[in-house]
Amino acid sequence: MKHRRPDAGLAEVVGPAAVEVTPRFLKVGDGWTAVVAITGYPPEVGLGWPDVLLSLPGRIDFVQHIEPVPAATATTRLRQQRARLESVRRLDADKGRLNDPSTDAAAEDAADLADRLARGAARLFRVGHYLCVHAPTEEHLAEAVADVRAAAASVLLDTQPVTWRQLPGWLSTLPFGADLLRMRRIFDTDALATTFPLACADLPAPLPGEGVPAGGVLYGVNTATAGVVWWDRWAQDNHNSVILARSGAGKSYLVKLDVLRSLYDSVQVAVIDPEDEYLRLCAAVGGTTIQLGAPGVRVNPLDVPPGDTRPDALTRRALFLHTLIAVLLGEQPPPGERAALDKAITATYAAAGISNDPATWTRPAPLLRDLAATLGTTDDEAARHLAVRLSPWVDGSFRELFDGPTSAAPAGHLIVWSTRQLSDELRAAGMLLALDAIWRDVDRADVDVRRLVVVDEAWTLLKDGEGAKFLYRLAKAARKRRAGVAVVTQDAADLLGSDLGQAVIANAATQILMRQAPQAIDRITATFALTAGEARMLLAAGRGEALLLAGSHRVAFQTVASGREHGLAAGVADLDPDTD
Repeated sequence: MKHRRPDAGLAEVVGPAAVEVTPRFLKVGDGWTAVVAITGYPPEVGLGWPDVLLSLPGRIDFVQHIEPVPAATATTRLRQQRARLESVRRLDADKGRLNDPSTDAAAEDAADLADRLARGAARLFRVGHYLCVHAPTEEHLAEAVADVRAAAASVLLDTQPVTWRQLPGWLSTLPFGADLLRMRRIFDTDALATTFPLACADLPAPLPGEGVPAGGVLYGVNTATAGVVWWDRWAQDNHNSVILARSGAGKSYLVKLDVLRSLYDSVQVAVIDPEDEYLRLCAAVGGTTIQLGAPGVRVNPLDVPPGDTRPDALTRRALFLHTLIAVLLGEQPPPGERAALDKAITATYAAAGISNDPATWTRPAPLLRDLAATLGTTDDEAARHLAVRLSPWVDGSFRELFDGPTSAAPAGHLIVWSTRQLSDELRAAGMLLALDAIWRDVDRADVDVRRLVVVDEAWTLLKDGEGAKFLYRLAKAARKRRAGVAVVTQDAADLLGSDLGQAVIANAATQILMRQAPQAIDRITATFALTAGEARMLLAAGRGEALLLAGSHRVAFQTVASGREHGLAAGVADLDPDTD
């Protein structure tokens, strides 16, 4: 065992075993480094411009040395500079030469800076920017330095390797606070502020002393920095989310991981599943599955919620029946039929012995066929016409879903409403019935219980006006009941092409975009205020790659899962993790 001398310094304890110095690079221990200094800057830069260099792959240390210039020295030197510029302008005028635009611009900038210095609105600083590039081999180092200089040149930054001064340059990039190169430029306060805070593609970490948040789920790994993307929807202004992606982008895989990890966090989840993609996950965690359209599975839309003692509970049922019948018919009935329907609903409940008295709400509820019979036995022609229009769902091909009392009482920490076995004509109505049952559960639930409602393939409901209105009301009211609505759709046109769809997006604090079709990218870019780079990323995104948008946070990430999670989310254990 090697013993350390008692008088050994810090460098001997933590420093490399050896440093080999060459004119253009250093060999530090087992690695190679080269230092590049920024020597020229464009006339204007944007906020966080070092991010162009920091986002490059590989290890790059960006070092900034700042030394304030005393006010008296700054004023004297600025006066001398203004005098030189003015003398050049006067000399050109005496010689009859045209004014030099660059000299005029420099003189105006100097005058403006002098004015701000005199008012105390700005200060001057000597600033040095150095880049220490690391690589495992000499060949990789040369390529990395070339990439760094090319990236800097793309934003009009001039860079120079510190040839023959690599050792002082390397020492200047270590956390000693010593600038041995002294390759500096004068910056004013505004120009220096563009480097702070150093831009980062990661989500902001907790401030010192705040501690680590207890909630949230893992969404994936940052594609730019390899950092962890950990997001807590329950800490946002509202708990809703929207996921837009074309078919095959991996959205269902991401949603299933979100559901599974939310269950870890004691969130109760209800899912509307149009393709039976969540059944394996539901069975694995001991959830409840209700397969609408399967033999013997019925839902009575006239049921009064058990345990609901609000005085307007029966009125709420009547209003929902108006919405359901409009979805069944594919349109809002004419005014005469709507008036007849409202009277028939009241008469049907009265015939079953149910009134506005909560004591009567425990009696068996009438069925949809009873409502149709009430409509058909009146003298109102509009009522009889509406009864005929309802016949396919009462005694025709679509009656099975409504032909009897409700057969299933959903309960549990995960409830999956499957609509795959429903015909296309009943798909929107089935989703609406499921949403209604979920909302009744959320509306009377304990506010201390967090609930997540996932509406997969929401385009089925959004293409219907009344269904879209119901979903919008649900998204608006969920926050007050500590619930969140996750809208997932592959048809961006249905969501973005209507005012209600735009309102659903506006009420989602968490927005996730995955691979998009070229035909929809322009509208998505305008709706979500995407940059040109973000739009290109969505067009070329691979499976599982996504862009998280939440307020000022914009993070690209790759979905990741453990082996067990992948087996549940993919549905088949040997599927590729990127499978949708």
